Amino acid sequence: MPKISKAPDYQTVITTFEMTPGTCQDLLDALSDAYHEFISKQPGFVGAGLHVNDAQTRIANYSQWKRREDFQAMLRSDEMRERNRVIATLCKSFEPVMYDVFETFD
Repeated sequence: MPKISKAPDYQTVITTFEMTPGTCQDLLDALSDAYHEFISKQPGFVGAGLHVNDAQTRIANYSQWKRREDFQAMLRSDEMRERNRVIATLCKSFEPVMYDVFETFD
């Protein structure tokens, strides 16, 4: 499970997906399958969470990796490239962005 922390221990990646309500569940299924079958087994993977808005037009994916290079290697793998081709057909757009945690509040 991801833990939001200011400590520079992990690389945080937030990916946003934009889609129609009609493809939301298909996209959630594809993302869940990618995590269960492939992403969670990659070196450096720490944890992730999928979030969907009420209108089912956006998904936010929060993931953590031990190193930036671990995430990049996963993205560049043949399997993830193929999965991303399928994911791209289910949404209008998606964009992974790497972040450093600036501050947390309890």
